[in-house]
Amino acid sequence: MSLVFYYAPMSTAETVNWALAELEIPHEKVVIDLKARDQDKRGYRALDPNGRVPLVVHDGVPIFESAAILIHLGETFGVDRGLFPAPGLERALALKWLVWTNVTLGAAVGRFLEKAFGPPEQKDGEAVGLARAEVERLFGILEAELAKTPYVAGETFSLVDVHLGGFVYWIASLGFDLTRWPGIAAWQARCTSRPGHARALAS
Repeated sequence: MSLVFYYAPMSTAETVNWALAELEIPHEKVVIDLKARDQDKRGYRALDPNGRVPLVVHDGVPIFESAAILIHLGETFGVDRGLFPAPGLERALALKWLVWTNVTLGAAVGRFLEKAFGPPEQKDGEAVGLARAEVERLFGILEAELAKTPYVAGETFSLVDVHLGGFVYWIASLGFDLTRWPGIAAWQARCTSRPGHARALAS
């Protein structure tokens, strides 16, 4: 089995980095220097025409998009390790939250970034406030879910928590105070206290 992970620090590739650490899968890590535009080099674009990270090449097959990578890793390696549900309704629940992370929460954060940190001519105080409010509304949905279960997809930690937890950690760095959502803050602390998270930080 050959698995190559293309990675850039402080990017959405961190979720895949954490997942690989939790799964303890042997792999080669290749650092992509985004500032040096490594992602635009012909060899990389041949693997990922989007020119982004993360990217995993598993036995010669390139897989891009962080949610797709997490789903593939979960289905291929996570079930036996107790980190991803077997096919069925529990799997559907996991997929629901994985896709919600990228499509719903990711889009809302993208709008916030565009309004808050985009070109000066695009900055608008009211628009920033509306974009922030949408992210906070979605945090309210997650807070309500975590009032029912200790982890996003049920009673046990899974790669869903890795993926969504990585996104939430990044969003908090943009100025969102997690203490407003005590359930999210407590869940985040549970997830990041795991040895797998420490291994990811050290890798």
